[in-house]
Amino acid sequence: MNIKKLFLDRNYLDNQIKFFIENKQIKSIKSNPELVQSHIEKAKHNLGFFKLNKKYSEYKDWQIVSLYYSLYHASLALITHRNYSSKNHSATILLLIREYSISEDQANLINELSLGKSDAELYTNLKQDRHDASYSTDIKFTKELIEDYQRDVIKFINKTEELINQ
Repeated sequence: MNIKKLFLDRNYLDNQIKFFIENKQIKSIKSNPELVQSHIEKAKHNLGFFKLNKKYSEYKDWQIVSLYYSLYHASLALITHRNYSSKNHSATILLLIREYSISEDQANLINELSLGKSDAELYTNLKQDRHDASYSTDIKFTKELIEDYQRDVIKFINKTEELINQ
């Protein structure tokens, strides 16, 4: 997924979303605050599982997986908050970019809670590492990478809660 192009070319972003709508991977839904909250709770649950297992350095691959799913459920909370459901991880990131991103000109006018390119890149990078952790026989993740992801996922979950509670 070309994150930079998605931010630079609105038509490209809209066409990508249209593809997922046509393939029934994105749907409009009714407002559902309980589901939004359930996704946040699941995000925190997965983060708790990560924290419980952080001390076991031989399971860095599963630490990546639990961090990713924590981030993913926070992302689902955000799109559910905007009355969408997604059955595809890539579709979810497209909705996040469209529904929560801001232009550079707006950046000075809107508070720091808006989701930007770095949040999309976190999602995409962690998504790829989760895939590698789940399906590769390689165990390539460093303690530093996992700590960086942990910090960023916690910030993302906090940002999610603030956006939803505005």
